Amino acid sequence: MQQFLVSRCRTAGLSALLLMPVAQASAPAQDDLANQLKVLKEQLASQRQLLEQLSRQVAAQRAPAVTDGVTATSAEQLDAQRGAGNVEPQQGADAPVAPVAPARQASAAAPPRRAVGRPPRRDGRPPAVAPLFEQPGVLTPRGKLVLEPSLQFSYSSSNRVALVGYTVIPALLIGLIDVREVKRNTVTAALSARFGLTNRLEAEFRAPYVYRSDTAVSRELFTGTAVERVFDTSGRKAGDAELALRYQLNDGGADAAYFIGGLRFKSRTGRDPFSVVTDCTRRCTGENVTGSGLPLELPTGSGFYSVQPSLTWLIPSDPAVFFGSISYMHNFRRTDISRLVLGGEREFLDEIKPGGAIGFNFGMGLALNDRASFSLGYDHSSIARTRQGDVPVPGSVRTQLGTLLLGYSYRLSEKRTLNVAVGAGLTRDTPDVSLTVRIPTSF
Repeated sequence: MQQFLVSRCRTAGLSALLLMPVAQASAPAQDDLANQLKVLKEQLASQRQLLEQLSRQVAAQRAPAVTDGVTATSAEQLDAQRGAGNVEPQQGADAPVAPVAPARQASAAAPPRRAVGRPPRRDGRPPAVAPLFEQPGVLTPRGKLVLEPSLQFSYSSSNRVALVGYTVIPALLIGLIDVREVKRNTVTAALSARFGLTNRLEAEFRAPYVYRSDTAVSRELFTGTAVERVFDTSGRKAGDAELALRYQLNDGGADAAYFIGGLRFKSRTGRDPFSVVTDCTRRCTGENVTGSGLPLELPTGSGFYSVQPSLTWLIPSDPAVFFGSISYMHNFRRTDISRLVLGGEREFLDEIKPGGAIGFNFGMGLALNDRASFSLGYDHSSIARTRQGDVPVPGSVRTQLGTLLLGYSYRLSEKRTLNVAVGAGLTRDTPDVSLTVRIPTSF
């Protein structure tokens, strides 16, 4: 028994001697792992601290601005939000504490954010659209001057057949046939000046210069010849100057219409149509009447003073603007009218009064972007019969003028805009096509 115990002790001692080097060899490895773990914990703590600071800054920047009051979210609310986001706080003695107290103090000491500047004032002027008609819908601001050079071209053609005689049977005519084909080209260059007297009232002056060219294919009047003749004539001179006033009647708004009243006065500064010489008056001798009866020089004015009141409305409906107007042109009668007759003498006529013209138009403007806009509209005028004395002039009838218009506007700069309008005549008496180019420039 004693020998067994001695042998067990020797065996245990030998085992202890064999395991001692292994234990001594594993001690340094455990120290290295502990150091690495400690370093990782420190890095994780520093990164978590940086993440908390960035979260506070992002929350402060996203906080809504209030006119009176603190806008940033408090640090306690941020901590609660992070707790709801499943972010576990560090535990243990080795977990460092994030220095959140200075950030909270800075957030509490920061002054409240307030609104900077003033809200923009609502502009009471009507919205701008691509102009189609002669009367613009946007008023000029007070003290501002707008110069608008423009160039307009129009072309029209008409065929006329006049039968002078009587018929024996429906298929046989005894008499003369007057056939005329007339082609007219008109170019009008004008300069308009608009000045804003107030924010609601503007004045406009327009001075045009007119060039006209007509080509007529016809037979000579009161002759039995069947030979057609080509007759060319033209005229160039200043046209009828105009003066207009426009006043904005109401304030309008985003959901309310703008109403603008206008009054336009037209002079007769252009060449009078009663003062031109016709082909007949130069070629007529005695009682033999020959010639085409066409003027040798075309007039550039109407020959009558006129005044035209109007009412224009604009209805904003983002992104479009609906507009339209109604007007009435009153022509004043003349009693000093005379014309050239045979032998170069002048014949005085009775008083002549052109018929009044009732007009209306409507359309829609659409903004394509911050620089360009597009407009589509229709313009119609109904002109009454002309009277000589109190009797309608023979052959004078009520005339209907209808035009379909397309307009385009492009803002070249802050003070200059390019406007282009194309018109297509829908009635026989309306020009077949018209093209207008305007470049308003503000000063």
